[in-house]
Amino acid sequence: MRYTALSGSTALPHRWIFLRELFLLPAILLFVAGSAWAHQASAPPNSAIIGGTVTDADGSVIVGAAVKLHLHDSNTDCVTATDASGHFQFSGIPAQRVDLRVKANGFGAATSSVVLQPSQMLELGPIKLAAAATLNVEVGALTQQELAEQQIHVEEHQRLVGIVPNFFVSYTWRAAPLTTKQKFELSWRTTIDPVSILLAAGTAGVEQAQNHFEQYGQGAAGYAKRFGANYADLAIGTFIGGAILPSLLHQDPRYFYKGTGSVWSRAGYALSTAVICRGDNGRWQPNYSGVLGDLAAGAASNLYYPANDRTGASQMFTNGLLSAAFDGLGNLLQEFVFHKVTMAFPKTKPPSTPSNP
Repeated sequence: MRYTALSGSTALPHRWIFLRELFLLPAILLFVAGSAWAHQASAPPNSAIIGGTVTDADGSVIVGAAVKLHLHDSNTDCVTATDASGHFQFSGIPAQRVDLRVKANGFGAATSSVVLQPSQMLELGPIKLAAAATLNVEVGALTQQELAEQQIHVEEHQRLVGIVPNFFVSYTWRAAPLTTKQKFELSWRTTIDPVSILLAAGTAGVEQAQNHFEQYGQGAAGYAKRFGANYADLAIGTFIGGAILPSLLHQDPRYFYKGTGSVWSRAGYALSTAVICRGDNGRWQPNYSGVLGDLAAGAASNLYYPANDRTGASQMFTNGLLSAAFDGLGNLLQEFVFHKVTMAFPKTKPPSTPSNP
């Protein structure tokens, strides 16, 4: 499962009640979708795109070169890497002066500065890197871990309509794999985010108003128990499926936005990533961490929900399959809706022909 604050619990017996009778989540989804339409219809097309191809002195493309774009107006850096064709691209850049710096192992660095105009699509000429043996040429490139750290720094600022955390999504198709520490960092940031806490509090309020889990009772004590259960759902589900199992199984818990191809190919990709995921080795594989994480979180919820609302083993596996279906729905929203209103800056465009899982 790829976690946003909207994902909520993976303990589906309780979440089914929530989804059936609670208006909060549908209202938020409708608001986000409406904002996406409004943003697309009214936002002026004033952002720019800049890209280029990195080669060596002989014209051979360099794969995996680190490219950093510095934006003067906001004093912001964006980092990506060249793809299999040696190409890179940044999109959604406000018109301003930018500095470009390209580095690769075994080569010196190349720098340039340009002023981007509104709605400009700037494709730079081939950026040729000199061999490291050249005198007085700066050598070195970002390590894979450093590149991943800069990329998740962007992800940790991604919010739907500027409010709801959307950290477990990468808009860089060939993003560097996360270390164990970085997986826990994303899970921790999601769990302690004020909006995540407020949504758990709101869910608990509606459950109390409709007297769900009546064994909790009413009053402050009953509300505290409902809030604790909802927040435990969020924390346990996020850490098991987003950090612990992905670290043990060497899998990436993020959703990788595709953004290219036909509607059907993108929809098929989004649905498939409910049960397959990218490994830390870059290969697609069964999403054991996501599926097992859903099951483990549902089993853990039996420790703190009222006895009458606990589930047996067979129901837990059924709920796991239903949770995978909800994951697919969430991924469809990520692919076609949420990217339009995810406030993060900046985003990199996926390659024109990404590898399908």
